[in-house]
Amino acid sequence: MVTYAFLTRMKLLSFFAIACALGAQTPAQQRMVVMISLDGFPAYALDDAKLPVPTLRRLMREGVSGRMKTINPTVTWPNHTALVTGVRADEHGLLVNGSIVATGAWPPVKVDPRVDKAKMVHAPTVYDAAHAAGLTTAEVDWVAINNTPAITWPFAEWAAPGDPLVREMIEKGAIAESDVTDFTKSNILFRDQIWAKAGAYLVREHKPNLLLIHFLSLDSTHHTYGPKTPAATAAIAFLDGCVAQIVNAVRESGMQDRTTFFIVADHGFKAYTKEIRAGVALAEAGLAGKVYVMAEGGSALLYVEKSQAAELVPRAVKALEGVEGIDRVITQDGYGAMGLPVPAKDAQMGQLLLTAKTGYSFSGATGGPVTAAAPQQRGSHGYPASDPDMDALFIASGYGVKKGGNLGTIVNIDVAPSIARLLGVGLPTAKGKPLPLE
Repeated sequence: MVTYAFLTRMKLLSFFAIACALGAQTPAQQRMVVMISLDGFPAYALDDAKLPVPTLRRLMREGVSGRMKTINPTVTWPNHTALVTGVRADEHGLLVNGSIVATGAWPPVKVDPRVDKAKMVHAPTVYDAAHAAGLTTAEVDWVAINNTPAITWPFAEWAAPGDPLVREMIEKGAIAESDVTDFTKSNILFRDQIWAKAGAYLVREHKPNLLLIHFLSLDSTHHTYGPKTPAATAAIAFLDGCVAQIVNAVRESGMQDRTTFFIVADHGFKAYTKEIRAGVALAEAGLAGKVYVMAEGGSALLYVEKSQAAELVPRAVKALEGVEGIDRVITQDGYGAMGLPVPAKDAQMGQLLLTAKTGYSFSGATGGPVTAAAPQQRGSHGYPASDPDMDALFIASGYGVKKGGNLGTIVNIDVAPSIARLLGVGLPTAKGKPLPLE
C-alpha cells in the first residue's frame, strides 16, 4: 500500500535531486573561464603523437578538441578579435595587427597598434558583456584591447613598472621591477615567462571570471625557422610548460572544479623558401609611388589613390598577373566571400588583395628580383583561411565541458558565444553559435 508518508518522501527525494542538479550550475561570479592563445599553433601539429605536450594532451583527454577554422586575413589581431567577438573581419574591423590609418604622404597608410580598443574594434566583445554583467575580467598580452574599461586587471603587451597590476605584482614579489624595465626589448621567451607568471598571479590573487592570455614565442619561432622544425617543436614544448603554470595555479587556488579552459590559436603556419616582391613588379610597370604594397606573409593588400583607382587598379592587376608565386589577384568583387570589407565600407581595406602559392611569401622589399630565394626556410601565415594549414589549435576542458570528445572541425567565431553561454551573459551580435561542449 502506498502511504502518504511514502509519497511525501519520494517528493522530497525528487526535490533534492533537482536541487543537486541545479546546484551543479555554479553561479558565474564563483567561476573562471580562462582562454589561452598559443599564437601560431597549427591544428596539424597535434597529429604528431610524439609532440612533447603532456599538459595539452591531458586537457584534451579531460575535455574536447578539434580543428579550428580561422577567418581572413589569417593574421594575429584579426583572428584574436574574432575569438572574442564572434564575427569576421568585415564586422569587427581588424585587418592587420593594429588599425590601418592614412598618412597623407607616401606610403599612404601605416599600421598603428596603439589605437584605443573603442576605436579599433567595431563589434562588442565577450569581455565587454562580462564586464557589463558585473563580472571581473583580466588580460595578459591580449590584442586590440588598449585602454578599455571593460578589463578589470590588464597586463599589457607593452607592460611597464608603473602599470597598476605590474606594480602590485612587484610589491608582492611575484616579479622584479627589472623584469619589466624595457620589457618590449626583452627576448620573446622571457616575455612569455613573465606573461605566464602574470596569468598565474591573476588566478591565485584575483580569480577573474574571464581571463585572456596570449603567448607569442611559437609564432616568432615559426617565422624564423618554419613549422615542423626542431626549433618549432622546442617552442611548443616550452609553451606547454607555460600552460601548465596556469593550470597548476587554478588547482592551487581551489578553482579546479569551477574553471573552464579554452586553449586556442589564431592561425596555422606554412613554410616558404621564396619571397614575392610585388613592389618591384609594380615599379617595373611604372607604378612606383602610385600603388603601395602592405605585405602580410601569405597575402598582401594593395592601396592606390582613390581618385585614380579606375586607371591604376587595372594596371596593377596586369603587372601582377603571372608573377611567379602569386596565386590570385583578388578585386573587390571577391572580398565578400572571404569575409572582408570593401573599401567603401571600411577605408582600411586595400583596393586589391594578393594571395601567395604554397612555398612563397610576400615581402615589402622594393629592390632586387621580383621573386627571390629566401635566405633560409622560414614560416608565414596570412594565406587564405580555406587552406587547411591555416587551421588552428582548439581545446576546451573543465567546468561545463564533456570528457574526451572530438568536435571535428569548428569555426573560431563560435568561441565567443560559447564563453558567453558559460558566463551566463548575452552576445547577440555574434554570428557564431555556442559549441556543443556538454
